[in-house]
Order: sequence, then C-alpha cells, then structure tokens
Amino acid sequence: MNRSALPPSHPLRALAVLATGALLSCAALAQGAAQSIYTCTDSKGRRITSDRPIADCLDREQQRLGRTGTVREVIPPSYTREEREKLDAQRRAEAEKEARIQEEKRRDRALLIRYPNPGVHDKERQEALAQVDEVISAVNKREVALVAQRKEIDTEFEFYASDPAKAPMWLKRKREDNEKQVEVQKRFLSEQVQEKQRINARFDEELVKLKQLWAAQASVGR
Repeated sequence: MNRSALPPSHPLRALAVLATGALLSCAALAQGAAQSIYTCTDSKGRRITSDRPIADCLDREQQRLGRTGTVREVIPPSYTREEREKLDAQRRAEAEKEARIQEEKRRDRALLIRYPNPGVHDKERQEALAQVDEVISAVNKREVALVAQRKEIDTEFEFYASDPAKAPMWLKRKREDNEKQVEVQKRFLSEQVQEKQRINARFDEELVKLKQLWAAQASVGR
C-alpha cells in the first residue's frame, strides 16, 4: 500500500511515521557511536583504541575522541570502595618510592660535588680523624696531670697512714674529686675512640658509593 495515498487521519499512516522516527533515531545513535573512538594505555603500557569503552582500562582514565581526534570526554576509572582504597595505597607507595629515588639522586649529586675525586675524600677523612686525635691528646695530658695530682694526695695521706680517719675533710674531698676526674677522662677517652670508629665507618660507606659514582661519571665523560 502506498503510504502517501493514506489520508492523514488514517491509523496506519501514524504508525508509519512512528516507525520512521525510531529508525532515524537508531541510525543517529549508531552514527554517533561510530564517530567516537575510545583510547587508553593499559597496565602493561600498551596503547589501546576501540569504538566502545575498553574493559582492560576500567582501572584507569580513558579518552573518548571525536572524528577529528580531539578529546571529547575523559572517562574516569570505575572502582569499588575497596578497589579505590587499594589503588590509593598503591599510589602512595609508588610516590614514596619515587621520592626515595629522587632523594637518593640528590644525595649522590651532593656527594659528587663535595668529593669530586678520591684525594679530596681521603683528605677530609684525615682531617676529621686529626681533630679527634687532638682531643685524645688533650685527654691523655689531663690524665697525666691527674696521676701526678694523685701522687701528691697520696703523699699527704702518708701522714695519716696509722689512722686514715684523722685525715682532714678537704684532703678526703680532694682525693674523691681526683678519682671522679679520672673516671670522667676514661669515659671521654672511650667516647673519642668510638668517634674515630664512626668516622672511619662513615667514610668507608661513602667510599663504596663514591667509587660507583666516579666510575659512572668517568664512563659518561669518555
């Protein structure tokens, strides 16, 4: 039957108009979908494109491009709460790792600037040790003086050898003070010996790293 031959009020003519409209709408949707391109980079670093949302990129942003390649929409990731928390923790861990890497690079650069060659590093080690040796020398001199002082105190105590309780209080305090000073000097000397060990340990650790940095620098300069 020719649709144009039907009168405007005929029921079949109305149905035909509705059907035509539906077909046109479907065609328009299909054309719009065909004109859109979805693109993303998946977890393996692959660039993926498709005419529909990409399942492998549901955990990351996707871009919907128009026919000319312009970005028409950025589609955010789709996550559950648990997935989002897990992703946030992963991103924090990655950020902390990157921060550690950058900090290590910064320290390496500073180390190379401070010690451009082995001679400079060895010189600073010797200077640091020499400073401690000066302190140790002063402690040793103080110990010698305390030993001499103790001999004088003991000589004075000989007058009270038969009855030490009769020794005057000032003499007793002088001996006690001498004993305390000797103990202080011994502890201080022990601390200085440990300080020399710490200095050598620090420079040894630096030297291991510096040898790697110097070698890398030399290979770049060739």
